[in-house]
Amino acid sequence: MPVEEAEERGSGPSPGDRSRIGIVVITRNRCTSLLCTLDRLARLPERPPVAVVDNGSTDGTADAVRAGHPGVRLLSPGRNLSAAGRTRGAAALDTPYVAFSDDDSWWEAGALARAADLFDTHPRLGLLSAATLVGPERLPDPLNAALRDSPLGREPDLPGPSVLGFLACAAVVRRAAFLQVGGFHPLLEVGGEEQLLAIDLEARGWGVVHCPDVVARHDPDGLPRPGRVARMWRNALLTAWLRRPLRQALLQSAELALHAPGDPRARTALADTARRLPAALARRHRIPARVERRIRMLERQS
Repeated sequence: MPVEEAEERGSGPSPGDRSRIGIVVITRNRCTSLLCTLDRLARLPERPPVAVVDNGSTDGTADAVRAGHPGVRLLSPGRNLSAAGRTRGAAALDTPYVAFSDDDSWWEAGALARAADLFDTHPRLGLLSAATLVGPERLPDPLNAALRDSPLGREPDLPGPSVLGFLACAAVVRRAAFLQVGGFHPLLEVGGEEQLLAIDLEARGWGVVHCPDVVARHDPDGLPRPGRVARMWRNALLTAWLRRPLRQALLQSAELALHAPGDPRARTALADTARRLPAALARRHRIPARVERRIRMLERQS
């Protein structure tokens, strides 16, 4: 089997059909943090099956997972799939619902059972965005309030306010809906990759909502993440080129270009976008007008 398709199944007992929901964790060269996260996930009362996608780690991650958590399904693609590793992990699970964690995030006890109940009760629900509590102090992530107060309102067949954004490490998806739209787009990697997935789900008629009574925990290390702002700007622009009207994509490109002379982050974002633009145009398709109207509604509020 080629290394890029290698898959290692955990040797421990499988929860089988005892769980409606599984967890996918993506990681790269953060072995210590990952093992702490897996310890926490192993203690959850739901006993979810867990798939770890090792995005080309060189710090012994795979060996440590095999030794410390033999029941985990380990996927070793042999290269960095970035956010698209979540798609690979979801495809490897067979639960109807899939929650995402990063190597520094996990779920509160009972949160996954609550999420599964909501998916069971609301058949159009495609993605649930949880409330996120940060650090040992359990401080609310600022995104919680923005999602709670979404101007998109609440649809009668969905369990919370509709949103077109979320935090990937605090999201649960209906696996069939997630795979139907292709999961996380490989062109975007990490950094604002969530919006495109939300747009694609909405375009297919799936509901994307915020449910604050489902709670995820996040304990970031606080270290600087160089290049993240440029990636966020690049991915916002690529999302426009992939899905939005041509006029909007050109407008966003022009706005970023205006900042480029005085801002190296804007120059980096533009250069990265230009390199990826041929691939984006090859995969471009317009979203329905109703979805574009909802995006514009959010933009007017920001």
